[in-house]
Amino acid sequence: MGAIASYRRVLLIVAAFSRYPDALQWAREQAEIEWGPIVLESDLFDHAETHYYDASMGTGLKKTFWAFQQLVDPGVLPQLKIRANAWEDEYKQVSVCPETRPLNLDPGYLTEAKLVLASTKDRDHRLYLRDGVYAEGTLYFNEGTWKTRPWTYPDYQRADYHEFFTRCREYLRRRYKEDSA
Repeated sequence: MGAIASYRRVLLIVAAFSRYPDALQWAREQAEIEWGPIVLESDLFDHAETHYYDASMGTGLKKTFWAFQQLVDPGVLPQLKIRANAWEDEYKQVSVCPETRPLNLDPGYLTEAKLVLASTKDRDHRLYLRDGVYAEGTLYFNEGTWKTRPWTYPDYQRADYHEFFTRCREYLRRRYKEDSA
């Protein structure tokens, strides 16, 4: 029998995308107020791998990732997803955007070994956590590189995303060393 051990805190990551720069800025401000400073931010990527969001979000979507300074308990992932969804709804109410979903926020977390995303949609590869939220192991780190799963979203297979996640992983490893010193 394996001994139950305590968890390590993880790096909170949020994927934010919209066709509106103001929506991304608004979301960033909300997230920093509640979750603390952003320590790493990706480039603004074109989100063009799928047309899944065209009807609800429009075209010309841009996606960015934020990694937060404060490490978190991985067990708070459902709370993070619920809060992110509330911000999406709030922005829809305060904006004048014609789309039904002008902002999309997907929180997750990164460990040394994996990137986990939260979802409200059940699929065969997702594990139920609580409060209608599931977890998906989207990428894993092996032999010095990020690797995909059969279900990994097409954009998460991009090398430029992986470069950002590698920077996040390096930051997390430095934090672990600092915290243990």
